[in-house]
Amino acid sequence: MTMARPQEKPMEKPVPFDQAKLDRLMDKAGIDVLLVTSKHNIQYLLGGYRFFFFDFMDAIGVSRYLPVLIYRKGRPDQAAYFGNGLETYERQLDKFWPATVETKSWGTRDVIALSAQHLKKLGPIRSIGVEMGFLPADAHAALREAMPNCEIVDALLPLERLRAAKTPEELALVRKASEGVIDSMLAVMGSHGPGTTKRELNEALRLEEIKRGLTFEYCLITVGSSHNRSPSPDTWKKGEVLSLDSGGNYKGYIGDLCRMAFLGEPDQELKDLLAEVDMVQQAARKPRSIMHFCAHGMGMIPHEAPRLTGSGPVPYPAYDEDLPLEEGMVISIETTLPHPKRGYVKLEDTVAVTRTGYEPYGDAGRGWNRGKLD
Repeated sequence: MTMARPQEKPMEKPVPFDQAKLDRLMDKAGIDVLLVTSKHNIQYLLGGYRFFFFDFMDAIGVSRYLPVLIYRKGRPDQAAYFGNGLETYERQLDKFWPATVETKSWGTRDVIALSAQHLKKLGPIRSIGVEMGFLPADAHAALREAMPNCEIVDALLPLERLRAAKTPEELALVRKASEGVIDSMLAVMGSHGPGTTKRELNEALRLEEIKRGLTFEYCLITVGSSHNRSPSPDTWKKGEVLSLDSGGNYKGYIGDLCRMAFLGEPDQELKDLLAEVDMVQQAARKPRSIMHFCAHGMGMIPHEAPRLTGSGPVPYPAYDEDLPLEEGMVISIETTLPHPKRGYVKLEDTVAVTRTGYEPYGDAGRGWNRGKLD
């Protein structure tokens, strides 16, 4: 196997993120250098790049894919990217902006060894910010061994804050993902009827999202009075509700929404239940100082910043509970009413914060959609 040689060149491309903002966040966190390893933050800091070969799985041979991007505060000219040997092809296509690019690693320890060599060339470093949740144990140990005089701290918050307010280009991607998910749901609901299994509905939704250019990530699905949301052989019957809650990814940005359908004509009780859920959803969209519902940030990952509650279904500290929302943030608002007899009634909407209020993405199909009856 031919090993790629390091590529070093003067900066010819602009930094594809708000460098001044990142520098301020790093300074506040006491971080001199970032060593970024998550695929979503790598994609963000490289301006949209995501290596196709490891888009779904990371394992290879006896180790795993671990890309590393190094950024020193205030010195983008000293940035470096260390990738897998197969990324040599991407380097040949000029996909990277850092001056130093090496594409020859095949595991976690060797990529950390290359990263440490670069860090030592940068001069005195007091602290290295890493993503603790995205740094394997052997890579963390290798970094500590190679840089014994540096404090290694978690860089989660600075990187989250950097991504929290989306650019117009990012918002367009979230809108595309959200509208694609809704269009896919409505297509599935309107073309399937009695006897369709949850597995068949899940597969139909996957194909509809793929047709619209999305990467299908998941579908939480219920039929009838059951609250079980996994795909299964259970069938959708006449006179029953259907709940589809799906995440579809478009170029790294997620649309996460939920819509309801019914096989037949919903009675007044069902109309009232969904109207109650909708009332909460609509109230949640209005600007207010305290929020008492399940709302979470969306973007490149589910439940990213802003983090508005510490008591939601996904546990994390409510870092942003008392902070004002910023223009460009994207919020997923979800209200669930698990009725014991009528089934799982839910709406989930995606809303972007604007200068004057909000803008919903993929806002169609919020009432009772109808399934296909012969």
